[in-house]
Order: sequence, then structure tokens, then C-alpha cells
Amino acid sequence: MTDVLIVGAGPTGLTLACDLARRGIAVRIVDRSPEHPRSSRSKGPNPRSLEVLEDLGVLDQVMAASAAPLLMRKYRDGTPVADTDPYAGSAPTPDAPYDRGRLIAQWRLEEILRDRLAEHGVRAETGTEVVGLAEDAGAVTVTCADGSRTEARYVVGCDGAHSRVRKLLGIPFEGETDEEQVMVCGDVEITPGVLDRGIWHQWFDEDGAVMLCPVPSTRAGWWFQSGPERDADGRPLPPSLDGFRRLFARHTRLPAAHLTEATLLSTYRVNVRMVDRYRVGRVLLAGDAAHVHAIAGGLGMNTGIQDAFNLGWKLAQVVRGRAGPELLDSYEEERLPVAAWTLDLTSERLRATLEAIREPGGGLDAALSPSTSGLDRGYRWSSLARAGGKGEVRSGDRAPDAPCHEAASGTPTRLFRTFAGPHFTVLGFGAGSEPALREAASAHGDAVRACRVLGPGATESERAGAGPHALHDRQGLARAAYGIDGDAVVVIRPDGHLGLISGADDPRAVRRYLAALDGPGGR
Repeated sequence: MTDVLIVGAGPTGLTLACDLARRGIAVRIVDRSPEHPRSSRSKGPNPRSLEVLEDLGVLDQVMAASAAPLLMRKYRDGTPVADTDPYAGSAPTPDAPYDRGRLIAQWRLEEILRDRLAEHGVRAETGTEVVGLAEDAGAVTVTCADGSRTEARYVVGCDGAHSRVRKLLGIPFEGETDEEQVMVCGDVEITPGVLDRGIWHQWFDEDGAVMLCPVPSTRAGWWFQSGPERDADGRPLPPSLDGFRRLFARHTRLPAAHLTEATLLSTYRVNVRMVDRYRVGRVLLAGDAAHVHAIAGGLGMNTGIQDAFNLGWKLAQVVRGRAGPELLDSYEEERLPVAAWTLDLTSERLRATLEAIREPGGGLDAALSPSTSGLDRGYRWSSLARAGGKGEVRSGDRAPDAPCHEAASGTPTRLFRTFAGPHFTVLGFGAGSEPALREAASAHGDAVRACRVLGPGATESERAGAGPHALHDRQGLARAAYGIDGDAVVVIRPDGHLGLISGADDPRAVRRYLAALDGPGGR
């Protein structure tokens, strides 16, 4: 029997599998597709997902295989009318190292995650279709299309908008489909040299549109999006190579023959749907299996990645007996409101985009807003967010980054490097935090990284004797990021969210918080 069976090997399932595998959980991940798909589809990770990928140890590979967001060139009647840099004037800050996402083909991101998973000894399996689920007191029996059966302590459906797992659970997928908002998509190849590959080209005309985004790591590959061709009755025609060529020629005013190939063609309709629960017993849902929405803002894949990162550490703690099964209730408690918010945000961004493109110079940059970065999503309402914090940063929020130095060596580092990995982090500000740090380290061992954060005036002897994980906050940016006055203790959850901000004079608060989430039996 495996600990966790993940159904669906897209970005959501692979993120969850990587997170569980590095925690020593026996995980199996399967997908019904006969082979791993090569679709470009999603445009890439947003800033918050980049932070997740950094924690998983794959950021360097993602950066090498991706590109920065491109200049958007908008055309009318075949003529360029505006160039827009959606991130003009934006820059990283000490608390947020990524101010913009990255452009990468979905198949390439999945390939990077599969390679990382293989380093943990797990292979994503193809050609395995789940057709039945039966739960008893201690496990879920999973039946596959070939008649084979397997048992898992938990099952997670990451199998997309048409999720078989969701349907087997009988969970409604409430919402609506806008039959009028239709788009045809696919991977195409354009004759090299015809279009500048450093630009996202967008032709918006009165009678339709074509958008061509270059696919990084390819010589002639582009992601094609367009309004569909329609028949005499106004019904959308299915996508085809010939149809793409006609659309390309009509809007770009370039010869149709320059579009040399079209693969993985699909028709997209705006669906705004979500479930009313994320869990039925030992079976859970994540990503598109739980929510779908308008593509405006690029939050589809990103919301799924962040679902998985929220769930991974909780599932691992329960499987290992370090927390009670009720910890899994906090997954739905935290992520269901985020899904509802995402549906509202993306619908609003779609309306803004459709309004913008009516005028020459309007384009897809209208879909972006500060909230599409994912950096402002927190869980202040959660039962895991204990009271604490002043000003802008509160329990439940995304934990800010800050540049600092290793206290002993003086080597530059960042808070995110301290947080990275399958552990809780306890930051102690001021000498009064020492008892809480010692107790946390003693009681929880490797499950907790206890770090004293020394202020700008720390002496050499203080830095040398502050402990193996101690940090020197030379510029006071860490203290400022967390709004710390005086001596305090901060607990960071394994998913990079603030669990507790407490005065150093109350070590019991830290003790109780960690005991509930990392204690034998989940005290």
C-alpha cells in the first residue's frame, strides 16, 4: 500500500508529488495519457509560484529554460499601433524577490518537475486510468481501467477540469460556461525570421483576433490563440491547420504558408466553476479538478501549484502521525476561499481585457493586476493563523523574504533560503527569544529550524555564539518586514506562510502551536 496516490501528472500533481517525496512519503503519481503531453498551454509561473519552485529546488532549471515576460505589440488592420511593457517600472523588493513571472512552455515545466521527482526515486506513470474508488476505515482501494487495483492511505485528484476523481466522489462542479466566449488554441510553427521572437504579437481587429507568443527553448515554436472561424449559421468551426493558416493570413497580413505546422489543437470556452468541498474522507481534490475560471491573468496553473504546496506538508504530517487528520480540514478551509476569489478576479480581468481590445492599442496587458502575482494571498481567516502581528503583516500571510547574512560566516543569504525545505522555521528576534528557540529545537529536532535573528549592532562574539542557523540582519530588513518591535518569536509554516507571531515572553504560545502541528498523534 502506498501512502498517497496522485491522479494527474500535470503541474499540480507533480508539485504535490515532489513535496511529498522529499518528506519521505511513499507517493505514486499516475496519468491516463499514454505519454507525457507536449502542449505549451499555460504561459508560466507567476511570482508566488516561483517562490514555491525555489523551495522545491528547481528554480535554477526553470530560469534557464524560460524567458522574462515579453514586450506586447498590439496591431490594428495589420499595422503596429502600440508596444507595451506590462512590468515597466516594476522591480524586486527585499521582501519579494520576484516582481514578475516567467514564460515557459507547460511541457518544459512538467519535464523539470518530473526530473526533480525522479531524483527522489519516483517516476510519473502514464497510461494508467482510474475508474473506481472505494474507501474503508484505513485506505482507499483504487481500480484502474486495466482491472488492476491498488491501495493508498490517501488519494488526491489533480486530473483537471474533467476530473474522473471528482466525478467518482459525486462532487458537483457548479458554475457556468459562456458559449459565446470561444477561442481556438494550439502549438504552431512559423517560418524563422518572419516574426520577432522577442515580442508577444497581438492582432486585434473588428472581425477577430490572433495572438502569437513565442515558446522559449524552441526555434520556430509559437503558442497560437484566436477567435474561431464560424460556419454560415455563426457556429464555431473546430480548429485545424488550414483554419489556423486562414486566421493567420487574415489578421497578420502575412502569407498563410508561413504558418508551417499546427499541433495539439483545442477549443477553449470560458468556464467558471468550482466545487463546494475539497475533501471526501481520504480523497482530496486540487487544481483544475476543484476550480476552473477565465484564463485572464494566467492564474489557472498557478492556483493549482499553490493548492498543492498548501496540501503537501499537511498530508505528510498526517501520514507520519505528526498531526491529527483534522489538519486536512484546514486545506479546504484555506484554499476554497482562494478559489472563489480567483474566479471573481479572473472574470473581472476578462471583462477589462475585452473592453481594452475594443480600442486600438488595447491588449492582454489589461488582464494583469497586482493581485495576479499571487503575492497578496494569505489565510488570515484560517484556524492555523494564531493571533499576532502588527501593521501589514499578520498570521496567515505569506511570509516575507529579506536579505541577511549567516551570523557565523558573514555569507550573504536570504530568509527564503532558511525557510526552504520540509520543515517549520522559528525566527527569534532579540535575546529574550532564546528560551523559545531552544525548546522548539529540543522538542522537534529536524522538523523545526530554530534561527536567532541578530540585529545590526550584533558583535562578532554574539554572532559566533548564536547557533548554527543564526542570521545577522545587518540592515534591519527582516525585523522591518515582519513588523517586529522588541523581542519576538515568529513561526513560519512549511509552505511559507506565517503561523504565529508572539512576544518572546510567552514561550507557551510557540510550544502549543508546534505541538498541534508536529507532535506524535497531533496533540
